[in-house]
Amino acid sequence: MLLENPRPTYEDVPLEMSHPRFLCAIRIIMSKRNPHDSDSFWVHKLPPEKAARTNLDGKKLSSEARNFSYMVSDFILLGFPCRWEIQIFLFSIFFMTYILTLLGNMAIVCAVRWDHRLHTPMYILLANFSFLEICYVNSDVPNMLANFLSRTKAISFTRCLLQLYFFFSLGTTECLFLSIMAYDRFLAICRPLHYPTIMTTKFCNGLVIFCWVYGFLWFLIPVILITQLPFCGPNVIDDFLCDLGPLLTLASACVPIPGTVLICGTMSSLLIFATFFYIIGSYTLVLRAVIQVPSAAGRKKAFSTCSSHLAVVFLFYGSVMMTYVSPGSGQAEGMQKFTTLFYSVLTPFFNPMIYSLRNKEMKDALKKVLGGSPN
Repeated sequence: MLLENPRPTYEDVPLEMSHPRFLCAIRIIMSKRNPHDSDSFWVHKLPPEKAARTNLDGKKLSSEARNFSYMVSDFILLGFPCRWEIQIFLFSIFFMTYILTLLGNMAIVCAVRWDHRLHTPMYILLANFSFLEICYVNSDVPNMLANFLSRTKAISFTRCLLQLYFFFSLGTTECLFLSIMAYDRFLAICRPLHYPTIMTTKFCNGLVIFCWVYGFLWFLIPVILITQLPFCGPNVIDDFLCDLGPLLTLASACVPIPGTVLICGTMSSLLIFATFFYIIGSYTLVLRAVIQVPSAAGRKKAFSTCSSHLAVVFLFYGSVMMTYVSPGSGQAEGMQKFTTLFYSVLTPFFNPMIYSLRNKEMKDALKKVLGGSPN
């Protein structure tokens, strides 16, 4: 009696043939076989014309590879792998940090809204910045908290890309807001006579709208490019959110993507360095003008305001530069998640304290909001 040849399976593939790129080629061939022909599965090399499309130059992805953008239906966010008891402890710590962040930033928004003395451009920008921080922590922290209590730690492909888009769009908006706040302080201190005519309420509202709209447009192209990448191999992300670097690393395990990495890195670097150097240049001129102020009280007030802004700038940009100037370049293992944690969770937590502790008007307004009586 003749024995039928068993069909090969993925488990039958030798170890040296289990590279993600080889498995991707197997999946492409499987997609072209006739589903009604159970014996039509044979593993061949890709034809030369198809192999050329996925060679090391990485200039063009084949149409078959593009179809595997959705082969990975979900990702696994490792987060902070440790024992279950420690997971519960971390959940408690970050949950309290999350609640305090929301309360602190909402207090600033309410203080500016209810105290008519704070209806000035500087505090309008600060209120919008605090509202931005509320949105920012809501883009990643709730999912991180849910993962602490989850056994699977899975996130769907669509949710992952949505989180990536909103997280980076809000981060871009934050860079723009910090730049606008530096411009406001430059006008107030270096051009005090022209400040009331330039920084009107209408102009200030226009700057706020510009920050929100442009922030959500800037990162649209990189996200669209990432949706076209072939995620046909591993799906484990060593992070607590869908970050740019880990996603590019997963996609490059299937086919080379130097063009996408270059575009994402260029746009991230351009945004970060352009806004950072503008802020540093503005505050350099501000500090030079402050030194020349004859009144000691005037110098103290100006230094107090500028030092608060600069503290937030260095907290935010210091960690962002470590992460996104060269995404997908292979940071030290586990390092990226901690730098991301710092600017996405801890910076919004510290901002209300930084802006209120050294600002008498804000402290008085917060006391009114909290039911106390200002001094």
